[in-house]
Amino acid sequence: MRREQRALGAVPKALWAVLAVALAAQVAWQARELPRAPAASELPPPPSVHGLRLASFGEPEAVARLVALYVQSFDLGGTNSLPYQKLDYGRLVAWLRRILELDPRSQYPLFLAARVYAENPDPVRARLALDFVYQQFLIDPNRRWPWLAHAALTAKHQLADLPLARRYASAVQRYATAADVPLWAKQMELFILEDMNELDAARIMLGGMLESGMVQDPAELRFLRQRLQELEARIGAAK
Repeated sequence: MRREQRALGAVPKALWAVLAVALAAQVAWQARELPRAPAASELPPPPSVHGLRLASFGEPEAVARLVALYVQSFDLGGTNSLPYQKLDYGRLVAWLRRILELDPRSQYPLFLAARVYAENPDPVRARLALDFVYQQFLIDPNRRWPWLAHAALTAKHQLADLPLARRYASAVQRYATAADVPLWAKQMELFILEDMNELDAARIMLGGMLESGMVQDPAELRFLRQRLQELEARIGAAK
């Protein structure tokens, strides 16, 4: 049963105030505990999910949206001089995870991780964001597969890490089993195997897809059979 979606304008003013106080208290507490010397990040650790649920007064989805806005706009705050590229990604990922704990159906934290924070030019931080997407995908593959598919493309093109891209693409192919998952998403591992010059593995995988009956559309079947013939020709030419 689909849950009713509420606009932010419907959130009670008291709830906004409670969340603002909770976040302000968290920041103030961290300011007392941490030295004021420049640090790797000014983003504080997130409040506990239990505390946020208590503060939500039965509206965890609304609080999740507010927390997402806080995280997204953090580097634009008047006292924060660090752009998101320099944030402590361990803490950033903890905030994104907290949002999903409050609202598991939300796609926004995964969008931020895959399309914003994973595009960080620092490969270490980018990998942390991509790994977050991968771990969260495994919890709900049939709803979260688009973000892992994008993570595979990021690993391939931005990080130039084909084994990592294959790991993500393989997970999409294996675990995203809903009927509405498009064929291109299930074929991503095949294309990456070709990029890795793993032609025999690509041929075996493509043959398995054809024999399994998972592809029913005649046009898609013709396309895959043609790809299989091209692969076999490339393998034969390489011998």
